[in-house]
Amino acid sequence: MTGHRPDDGVVVSSVPLEIERTESEEAPVEVPSPDVPWVTVVHNDPVNLMSYVTYVFQAYFGYPRDKARRLMLDVHHKGRAIVSSGSREEMERDVQAMHGYGLWATLQQDR
Repeated sequence: MTGHRPDDGVVVSSVPLEIERTESEEAPVEVPSPDVPWVTVVHNDPVNLMSYVTYVFQAYFGYPRDKARRLMLDVHHKGRAIVSSGSREEMERDVQAMHGYGLWATLQQDR
């Protein structure tokens, strides 16, 4: 609000001033590190049989039956399992493949 004060003739303004921040005052932005691997996570679902999930892990990833079964049991009991890790592009490909098999999968950066 701008107005005159009758007693002193000074104009008063409530318009905020623009203040520039220096780089050191900027809030830090978390940028994912390119050298931290990404992972493919398969989530539990009420549709696919445990034997089918085991088969997918063997067929797509080439895992031995015991490893595929352990991962499937993690999905079943823990609700999810990390089934592969690597570059973001590789994990995007693995997630798409899991979707192609009808599994629920996501990718995330491993921390």
